[in-house]
Amino acid sequence: MNTFDFDRQAEKAIPAEFHMISGCHDSQTSADVSNVGNFSLPNPNGRSGGACTAALLQTLYDAHESGAITSMSWVNLLRSMRTNLLHKGFDQVPQLTSSRMIDVNKSFELVNPSNGTKRAVLIGINYRGQQGELSGCHNDAMNMKKYLMRVHGFQEHNMTVLMDDGRHQSPTKANILFAYQQLVRQSQPGDTVFCHYSGHGGRVRDLNGDEDDGYDETLIPVDFKRAGQIIDDDLFNVLVKPMPKGVLVTCLMDCCHSGTVLDLPYRFTADGDQMHRVSNFDFESLLEVAIVACCLFQMCECLGAILGDVSD
Repeated sequence: MNTFDFDRQAEKAIPAEFHMISGCHDSQTSADVSNVGNFSLPNPNGRSGGACTAALLQTLYDAHESGAITSMSWVNLLRSMRTNLLHKGFDQVPQLTSSRMIDVNKSFELVNPSNGTKRAVLIGINYRGQQGELSGCHNDAMNMKKYLMRVHGFQEHNMTVLMDDGRHQSPTKANILFAYQQLVRQSQPGDTVFCHYSGHGGRVRDLNGDEDDGYDETLIPVDFKRAGQIIDDDLFNVLVKPMPKGVLVTCLMDCCHSGTVLDLPYRFTADGDQMHRVSNFDFESLLEVAIVACCLFQMCECLGAILGDVSD
């Protein structure tokens, strides 16, 4: 496929503009920080957190305070994140995947220039009381919420927070997928969306043949033992494919094996110098799966409406 056809297929498969930052390649694991104060975050109170989230927030706060935030490029952003990680002893390589070919030497933008509504879904899972319990994911979500509100003017009533802390909505598989569905339903052209996930990530055997390495990347909800994991195909069908054209979406995935968890067709890594098209990207399979998923979702909505009418 030539580059023109590739780019046209990308716009057809993914109407919105997605930018996803991850803390590592698909084959890498992520890392926790025992004290995010080491990353000079505001008032961290010595709390733990994800290395990727801490490195990104330090980069963004530094750029904001120095007045360089409007001129900081994607290259500067990811390389600064990697420098921050290396200085703290982490070898993860941050990377950017996107739904469009972008010039990574141009300014990084988190807010849509059209100045629509700003919405966010922030997920932090510590897996309290479970094997593999984490300690910093709640802090990640709260630190990101504080940054979005302070620096970019996000309003709390437009932000959904899922955490397993007994006070917020629980980050179950159903609740996570519903939060993304609601985000899609509410978003309009010109809006800004930010999605943050901090928790465990995994890999499972690819069953539909759309992964070159033979594995689907996953998010691991708090109830994964009962409900299962959220595979990248699910995320594409629920969040990526149906998001309206004209919406600017930035995602931060702070979890293991997260490099391509949104199945986006363009990729840039902090150890490279330009964005690349993902060779042999399977647009056809993604579109077919998305069409089926959309039909099933519409059927479920209709059935729910019918049952609601009957109960009334």
